[in-house]
Order: sequence, then C-alpha cells, then structure tokens
Amino acid sequence: MTEKIRIIVADDHDCVRAGVRQLLHATPHIEIVGEARNTQGLAELTDMYHCDVVVSDIGMPGLDGGSNAIPFLRRMLRGRTHPAVVVLTMICHAHMLSGLLHLGVSAIVDKRDTTAALIDAIRTALAGEVYLSEHVRIAIETTDTPPQLRASVLSAREWEIFQLYVQGLAVHEIATRLERSGKTISTQKRTAMRKLGLETESDLIDYARQIGLI
Repeated sequence: MTEKIRIIVADDHDCVRAGVRQLLHATPHIEIVGEARNTQGLAELTDMYHCDVVVSDIGMPGLDGGSNAIPFLRRMLRGRTHPAVVVLTMICHAHMLSGLLHLGVSAIVDKRDTTAALIDAIRTALAGEVYLSEHVRIAIETTDTPPQLRASVLSAREWEIFQLYVQGLAVHEIATRLERSGKTISTQKRTAMRKLGLETESDLIDYARQIGLI
C-alpha cells in the first residue's frame, strides 16, 4: 500500500479551507492531519503532528501581532528538517512571489487557478522540485525584470547582507560587523538586488516589508 501524504492546511477563510479539504479528501493517498485559521494555529499543529506538506495562505494573522505568516514560514524552512511548503495565495506581485522561492517555499499556487494545480503542486513539492501555477508563472514571466528563479538564488552571504541592510545597518556598519571591506559589501548588496529584480532603494524596502523582514 502506498504511504499517505500527510498535510496540514492553513487559511483564515473557512470557505477556502473547506474547498481544499474536499479536494484533498477526494484524492487518493492524501491525509489532512490538521487545519488552522491563523499562523498561531499553524505553528501549534506543526509542533503536534508530523506532516509532509504544509499548504498555507500567507495573508492571515501572524504571530505576536504580525500581519502575515511569512516570518513563521521563514523560521520553519530554516530548520534542519521541515515539511515542504505550498503557498496558496492571491498575490500577483512578481518580486514577492520570487521572494517566497528564495525563502525556500516549494510551490506557489494562485487561488484563481484550477484545483488540479494544487494536487500537482503537492506532488511536485514532495519530489523536491519547484512548482508555479499558471497565474503565478505569468506574473513572474511578464514582470519588467523577471527573476531567474533557481539561477538567481541569493548566496548565504548575500542574504545575510540583504537582511542586515533592511534592518537599518549602513554598508560601513555591515562591513565592520562581517569584517569585510565596504566595497565588497556594497557589491554584494547590488548583486542581491539584481538577483531579486529590485532597482531602487524604495523597491528594496517594499520587498523586505512584503516578505516580513521589516
């Protein structure tokens, strides 16, 4: 017998959870082990149950008064072992969508796409590959500066510099902290922005806010 895929579903809209529940219950070899209506509930469920995949909205109440689930998902994805994450969303901002991939999200499904897309996303994520539903793919491909997804993933040092910068540290302060030259830090900051498709400081701050860094 094929082992069942264990899934936790999180969305603050009852109707969305009901639709996902009906779809997954009708799909062989899939088992829903928990449902949450906010990030706190999602955090509790992931502590209580082993699961293979988390299917989650991001625009729902966060932890500690936060406005979205991204900070929690980011922390979870940094763990040594973690479930694959499939984001179910209505967001169509290309920079934010590519940012979710940089965080380690395995798949992004637009809620306007067919129900079959969610099943495909779950199976693709379990296979260790990236899945984008049609609306998501179009949003990313039609942006003026389309990110090159896997080819443009930030290095660990670029990501560290990016985070320190959006937290308010100046380039010379980051250089001192990391014991690197200011020129090196400035170059790596520009490289990170280019990879993310960000052109201005305003774009950088807006992007960081959208993915929950500030």
